[in-house]
Amino acid sequence: MIRRKEDQAIEFRCIRGGKGETEQHKILESVDELYGKGRLFNLMIIEPGNSIGEHAHEGDNEIFYFLEGTGEYDDNGTIVQVGPGDTTICSDGEKHSLKNIGDVPLKFIALILYS
Repeated sequence: MIRRKEDQAIEFRCIRGGKGETEQHKILESVDELYGKGRLFNLMIIEPGNSIGEHAHEGDNEIFYFLEGTGEYDDNGTIVQVGPGDTTICSDGEKHSLKNIGDVPLKFIALILYS
């Protein structure tokens, strides 16, 4: 299977009560495309000052791989700065949030896999 960029759905929405909307490019769109192992594989873009609100993961794990920009990542209450090449993992039962603290869009790959 090949999914071309022009075939990827793009969605804009406020995530988990964060500030502003996050742009989501759906690289893969279904549990079937992730072979039943997960539910999300997206390119995410957060504009400066916008954020994804704090939330916990139950029954799944979320991985972010950062491509561009600078973010402030809340890892269960520990705040760290993240940027290109960094990876974060929010395991089942843990919580996290993310804010763009830079002056350019924060771009990253998000993958949610079932526990």
